Order: sequence, then C-alpha cells, then structure tokens
Amino acid sequence: MTFEEQLLMELKAEIAGRAERHRRVTRRLYAGGVVGLLAAAAAFAVPMLTGTETPAYAVSKNTDGTVRVEINEFKDADQLEQDLRAAGVTADISYLPSGKECKTGRGKTVGAVTAMGPGSDAAARMRDGGLDINPRHIGKDQTLVLEFAGTEKETAETRKQEVLWRLTASMITGQVGPCVTIEDPTWNGGSRN
Repeated sequence: MTFEEQLLMELKAEIAGRAERHRRVTRRLYAGGVVGLLAAAAAFAVPMLTGTETPAYAVSKNTDGTVRVEINEFKDADQLEQDLRAAGVTADISYLPSGKECKTGRGKTVGAVTAMGPGSDAAARMRDGGLDINPRHIGKDQTLVLEFAGTEKETAETRKQEVLWRLTASMITGQVGPCVTIEDPTWNGGSRN
C-alpha cells in the first residue's frame, strides 16, 4: 500500500468518525443532555442552539507549540491563511472541486522537508480530527501549501464517489504562484502518464 493510499484510508476513517461524533453529540443535545455535556460541547452546541452556523474552520495552539486546524467547510481560505499567519504558520490554502488539482510548478519545492506525513519531522500531520502544523518545521522563507479537493459534505451523490476529498501538501521556498486549476487524472483511480 502506498503512502497516498494509506493517507487516503486514514482521511476516510477520520471523516466517517467525525460525522458519527457529530450525530452522537447532536442526538445527546436534543435529548436534553445535562449541563456538564453542554459545557463540554459549548464550542459545538452554542452555534446550534443560537441558530448560527458552525464556523468553517478553527485554529488553536497546542501545548507543544504546534498549531491545530479543524476544517468544517471548504471556504474562507484567505481568512484561514491570515489566522494561521497570526499563529506563526505561513500557509497557502486552496479549495478545489472534486476531480481538480493545482497545476504543478507553483514554486521551488523543498526536497529535504516533509510537508505532511505521519513522522514527527513533518510540517503537518493528520491527527485526532484535525491537522496539526509544526511552525518550527517551516523555514523563514517557506510556505506550507495545502490543497483540499472535493467536498467536506457527504451526500447521496458523493457516497457514489471513490474519494470524498483529498489533501495534498507541499513546501515551497520563496514566492508561491497562484493555483491554476486543472483536471486530476488520479481522482477516480487513474494514473498520471
């Protein structure tokens, strides 16, 4: 199994787990959960009880100095970049439709740095329902480039797809070029020629 296939399986499991946790918390809240549950789920419950939307994303700092990103909707990429910058992370975020990707060649990639992976030396890691970014692994003139393709919402139509969404990460030194959207030949199990 390739690293990409393993990562894709982990992402699918995380999305399914997140949806189930969302359903459980929602059922508990509407069943008249206790005050302790409301306090523990305040960040989630307040938007639901007040009728406002859940934020598209959340950025927080972990005690180990890493920055936690939880994405609920693929929107507000520019604001997410600004909030990450305020947390000490230089990032370029792109949200793309299913079957699309950014054309390669957006800048000089850094070969010695792992942009995303399971190891502790990676700049970003998928973990416990979010993405943890280690600002110490991003150099002064480097940008963590994250491309999310697909949709975060599972529907009857998206259940038919092999892939709900995909995250691609790279590290670029210097100026990051714009994302020029192209077809992703690997989206439905195809291969690059």
